[in-house]
Amino acid sequence: MPENTITVPLAPMEPDDVADAFAYIRALQADDIDTACAVADDTGPELRRLLLDVAARIFIPVTAVDDCDGEPCAHSFLAAALGRLLLEVLCHADGACLAFPPGIAQTIVRFTENILTEDHGDVADVLRQLEAAGMKQAMEAHRTTA
Repeated sequence: MPENTITVPLAPMEPDDVADAFAYIRALQADDIDTACAVADDTGPELRRLLLDVAARIFIPVTAVDDCDGEPCAHSFLAAALGRLLLEVLCHADGACLAFPPGIAQTIVRFTENILTEDHGDVADVLRQLEAAGMKQAMEAHRTTA
């Protein structure tokens, strides 16, 4: 993952990676531990990296506030810093529960619930929309490189 995801665009994920990451996230969100464990077993140690890639694609665009009437303002910088801090905690929380796949996935679910849905609406629907957007980007990138 790039050091500065604000200025360096993220490389597209592979379609299978998008599917695996969101299968795990949706399973945990639905409290389907058996499916989450099966996905984790099938994906192996790469699952953590995949979840961090998904987190970056969700947190950074949401927290990267544009500006205020054409000029940067305090909350623009604060929101961007918050997104970077959240990703850093997930990436580097040595030994903390958040640094492992279940913590990363639950953080994505909570962020989706609290920030991306209105009145804590249908989190599963928003996760499906995020997955579809990620899959579209991955498929487009895959077509251009194949």
